Amino acid sequence: MNDLIYELLLLADPSEKLVNDYVSRGRVFTASYCDVIVGEYVLIHTRPETIEIVNIAIKEDYQSKGLGKLLLKDAIKKALAYGAKILEIGTANSSIFQLALYQKLGFRITGIDKDFFLKHYDEPIYENGIQCLDMIRLQIEL
Repeated sequence: MNDLIYELLLLADPSEKLVNDYVSRGRVFTASYCDVIVGEYVLIHTRPETIEIVNIAIKEDYQSKGLGKLLLKDAIKKALAYGAKILEIGTANSSIFQLALYQKLGFRITGIDKDFFLKHYDEPIYENGIQCLDMIRLQIEL
């Protein structure tokens, strides 16, 4: 795998172990600008007719320019093309901007994996001055 793609994967998820696991089971899609990879997302089939976006990231220099929205819309199209009826995504309780974006695109909160980040990560993770503790689960019906 391209080093730049791997760096982007780790930008969204600092666990090499988890990234390696879901990349081996999923499909990685990238977005380029002027032949430079600036974003990525990973889709995996989790259940019949259900696909999950398990990682999505935009290179820091390109964030806040609408690329995340474009990647999410592309993921929705790909999930539909694969025959999914539900597209899921999870994010940390501290991912304020991501939670807003997902809901603006029609994703709805369906659950919380309590202490997800405490159980699956060796080091504490902070975002927006808030410790990542719980995984907020969202989904959109396609």
